[in-house]
Amino acid sequence: MRVLVISDTHGRSRNLDQILEMEEPFDALIHCGDVEGEEDYIEVVAECPAYIVAGNNDFFSQLPREIEEDLGGHRIFVSHGHYYGVSIDLGRIREEGIARGADIIAFGHTHKPVVKQKDGVTLINPGSLSYPRQSGRRPTYMIMDLEENGEVSCTIHEL
Repeated sequence: MRVLVISDTHGRSRNLDQILEMEEPFDALIHCGDVEGEEDYIEVVAECPAYIVAGNNDFFSQLPREIEEDLGGHRIFVSHGHYYGVSIDLGRIREEGIARGADIIAFGHTHKPVVKQKDGVTLINPGSLSYPRQSGRRPTYMIMDLEENGEVSCTIHEL
């Protein structure tokens, strides 16, 4: 199963359009929050199931704060991450995800890409497509491959 993971688009869909043109098809799309009103647009252009959570800038949004979803034989916990202090430490979001039975925990908020695998749990942050904060400041996204044998492969891509 091939999953596009994005975050922190902040109402700017131009880079997402470019990714979809370059990388399609996907079996699913995960957006880790801060869509700022673009959720309907994203659901239409993705042409696959889209799982989108609200971020700290999604004021008045009807999006869920968090999602737990079974995809490709994995339990995925998706949260923007700001309620778990991900800018300081990943311990709280990891504990929450494990408590919910997740083996993949996806979050955003920091605008910096992360892939950490430990003890059968994968923590991922695709970074930001609109306002990257990591060295080089290039927009980033992630492609997650969920293999039938249970393997999880996450690749960070820059635009």
